[in-house]
Amino acid sequence: MKIAVLSDTHGLLRPEAAKVISECDAVIHGGDINSQKIIDEMKAAAKEDALIYIVRGNNDKEWAEHLPHYLEFTLAGMNFYVIHNKKELPADLGDRQIIIFGHSHRYFEEKKDGRLWLNPGSCGKRRFDQDITLAILWIDRDACSVERIDIEHEASRRKVSARDGDLFPAIRGILDKVEVKGLSGNR
Repeated sequence: MKIAVLSDTHGLLRPEAAKVISECDAVIHGGDINSQKIIDEMKAAAKEDALIYIVRGNNDKEWAEHLPHYLEFTLAGMNFYVIHNKKELPADLGDRQIIIFGHSHRYFEEKKDGRLWLNPGSCGKRRFDQDITLAILWIDRDACSVERIDIEHEASRRKVSARDGDLFPAIRGILDKVEVKGLSGNR
């Protein structure tokens, strides 16, 4: 089974995320959706028979009161627990094998004590200078693996051009922002 795992879209479902959703058998969203429009866009992108699991995040206000704070379910033989903020997990997770959360906008993946801990990061509006990421969770029988998906954004495109040897525009941009004593007339 192929599962799209995303979080913290904050009112923006990027085309790259919609494409991943369209190729998966299920979708899990870890909260901070910000509008019903994003849920509708996810459902429109998903396969007709795809299962969709969504929890409410701290920025999902009145419009999202119908969404659960957390979810527990079994999918492809694996037991899941999904919540937006990892700090709100219960002390006893029972037989849950996969823990999915969001909130920090930072991708995190760790297998510990027989559990997979996964924060897919944020694939919506870029905040806090974080990468734009989501994940694909692959489940085959009683094993699972994760594929991190990085979505290129404007800042990363600028970094790539500077790494490719075109440093003059990057240096010019820095000099334009910084007043260099004695050099401002020599550029």
